[in-house]
Amino acid sequence: MSTAENLKNLNLGAEEALDNVDEIVEETAQPRRRGLGFGSIFLIFSLVVVGVVIAVQLGRQSAGQPTSGVAPDFSLTTFDGQELQLAELRGKVVFINFWASWCGPCRDEAPELRAAWEQYKNRDDVIFIGIAYADRDERSLEFLDEFGLTYPNGPDLGTRISDMYAIRGVPESFIIGKDGKIVEFIYAGVTQAHLNQVINPLLES
Repeated sequence: MSTAENLKNLNLGAEEALDNVDEIVEETAQPRRRGLGFGSIFLIFSLVVVGVVIAVQLGRQSAGQPTSGVAPDFSLTTFDGQELQLAELRGKVVFINFWASWCGPCRDEAPELRAAWEQYKNRDDVIFIGIAYADRDERSLEFLDEFGLTYPNGPDLGTRISDMYAIRGVPESFIIGKDGKIVEFIYAGVTQAHLNQVINPLLES
């Protein structure tokens, strides 16, 4: 067979293949005209939500947590209606704990925090503040009652305070000196002994 005949046969084969491709595309395109099913829409929606959550977390990480310098100022209305403004607590050592009733490590920390607060609660130069993160008020109150936490606690409405401190989970804690500057950031595992180690020297200065 000549080269010309070979080329002719190749061209014919290519044309047949293209015709078959067109038919396959037409057939597979037919169902798409009927629109997406509920399952597909739900899957797309779920992926979008996951993407948004990841983007928020990455944004927080890129923003960085304030682990030094002057602590971001905030106001907090406690569960019993007390109004607190961080800037007005200058001259006191402030311990801030972000927590939630659904958080396992928060339950581990709670007895340690109660013991530490019992130690310092009669002093005028120390205050503990608990900030309930993404929690329901009734659950938060049950948690506080269960562990006997009597220092000021309040809800973080709209995660406003948590965003200011760029927390990435709970529990997270900050110790602030009398000058309003962050002395230490603690990610979970707070103990009374460690709080004594950090807070007592601050009270003597």
